[in-house]
Amino acid sequence: HVQLQESGPGLVKSSQTISLTCTVSGETITTDQYFWTWIRQPPWKGLEWIGDINVRGNTFYSPSLESRASISRDTSKNQFTLHLTSVTPEDTAVYFCASGLLRQFTYWGQGTQVTVSS
Repeated sequence: HVQLQESGPGLVKSSQTISLTCTVSGETITTDQYFWTWIRQPPWKGLEWIGDINVRGNTFYSPSLESRASISRDTSKNQFTLHLTSVTPEDTAVYFCASGLLRQFTYWGQGTQVTVSS
C-alpha cells in the first residue's frame, strides 16, 4: 500500500520560494511506469496539475508554472521535492503529492496548506 506525506513550511512570504517534500512509503520512486506528481488546489478553485517526475528522472511541468517550478528526487530517501520560486499570494493553495501508474493518481498525500503572505 503506497503512502505519501507532504512536508514543508505552511507560510511563505511573497517573492520567496515554496519548498515541499513528499516522503513515499510502500513503493520506491524508481518503480517502472510510475509518475510522482505535485498538484495544488487554490481556495475555491479546482485542482491544478503542477508537474511530475518519472522513473528515469525526467520532469514535466504545467506550461503556466514551468518557468517557476522545479521537481527533483532523492532516491536514497525515497522522496521527491517541489520548488516554486517567486511566489505571490496567488500561489496560496493546498499542495498535494500524488502517484500512480501512468499518471492515474491512484495514491494521494493528505495535502498541506501553504499560504503566501503579501
